[in-house]
Amino acid sequence: MNTISLSIKDLLDDKVYGLDLKLFAGEKGLSHRLYSSRIQKPGLALTGYTEHLHPDRLQVLGNTEISYLRQIPEESAIVYIEKLCTFPISCFIVTKGLNPPAFLKKAAENAGIPLLGTPHQSSTFISLITKFLEESLLPTTHIHGVLVDVLGVGVLLLGKSGIGKSECALDLVIRGHRLVADDIIHVKKKMPAALVGQAAETIQYHMEIRGLGIINIKDLYGVSSIREKKSSIWFSSWLNGIPIRNTTDWESMTGFIQFLVSSYPI
Repeated sequence: MNTISLSIKDLLDDKVYGLDLKLFAGEKGLSHRLYSSRIQKPGLALTGYTEHLHPDRLQVLGNTEISYLRQIPEESAIVYIEKLCTFPISCFIVTKGLNPPAFLKKAAENAGIPLLGTPHQSSTFISLITKFLEESLLPTTHIHGVLVDVLGVGVLLLGKSGIGKSECALDLVIRGHRLVADDIIHVKKKMPAALVGQAAETIQYHMEIRGLGIINIKDLYGVSSIREKKSSIWFSSWLNGIPIRNTTDWESMTGFIQFLVSSYPI
């Protein structure tokens, strides 16, 4: 697994979590990367005390922070903001639909730090952005196989191409079980140890069956035959039709997949 990160532009482009962000300044910093789901409200950093500032986190400025900057002498506010902008801040986000002071926009633009705004209240936005970051920054791997929901348990079938994984999964669907993903499965590790699998968006609900071609399970068997994602994955690996390994453990799964790929290329 590689270290997972997001760019600030990914936050701007969000259409699922309802972040509703817009850019005020600092466009050249949209490539900044986020590696942590934690956020910070700068608080005392706006007074020049930066001892406990975490520049790698999103800096959220609400009504309290913006009101404070407007009430103190502008010369002092400019000094504090310019000092804050000397740190490698990933991004500033102003909540509640507030318009940032001009000196904050200027400092962010000069430092190349994205300054974004959202109409959400601070508490609401923090909840939304935390969920977005936690979901997006989960450890992830991509697996070739078929994932099926069998009696409430996610069963991941692995094996060489052509061994009959999709045909087996289709037979399970016909018997009343549910397809989650065929061919490419995205598996994420949710803390503390839950695995969640889902299909790639472009091939969701589809299967490729030799002799039939590509079929849409949702259209053929109805919505009760599919699931968008499944946790509690139990995975079974097959070699020449014989089961050779079963596990539910993330480390075992990722390590064994590497073994399979090197020893028996899928």
